[in-house]
Amino acid sequence: FQILQGLAFMHKNNFFHRDMKPENILISGDQVKLADFGLAKEIRSQPPFTDYVATRWYRSPEVILDSKKYGSPIDIFALGAIIAELYTGKPLFPGNQASEQMGKICEVLGTPSETDWEEGYVLANKLGYKFPQYKGHKLKTFIPNASENALNLLESMLSFNPIKRPSAVKCLQHPFFQCFDI
Repeated sequence: FQILQGLAFMHKNNFFHRDMKPENILISGDQVKLADFGLAKEIRSQPPFTDYVATRWYRSPEVILDSKKYGSPIDIFALGAIIAELYTGKPLFPGNQASEQMGKICEVLGTPSETDWEEGYVLANKLGYKFPQYKGHKLKTFIPNASENALNLLESMLSFNPIKRPSAVKCLQHPFFQCFDI
């Protein structure tokens, strides 16, 4: 909840983190803080950005496919992967290189259809990349101890298409967080 509050504040002030990973989340008592803003960019910044962005296991599909236009949804995808890891104690998408990373994402979530993420197919074609064909699984298969609300939130955060990912503010309004005093 506090991580999303931090991201909502950053995004509202026109910045995105670009390197969300467990190591960049600091915990002291009951307070959580975001750290390491070395790769942060202003949302209105003009690409091209640096080649390196985000630790591979938390990298969004559009970044893996070398998109030159990306923004705050990459932070949401990374946080979805982090939340899944908090449930399981291990990374959800542990790839060793970009193509393997995309394969891990497809293996878990299923291969996106071209109608669901047209821009992804355009990016893949530019790289000569062919999506591996996987049916995917319900997230519950990988995160059996998560509530239906948690799984629903994670599914939206881990959407291939960045346009379909909720903003940090929308995540905070999700039923998963009803127990928090907003």
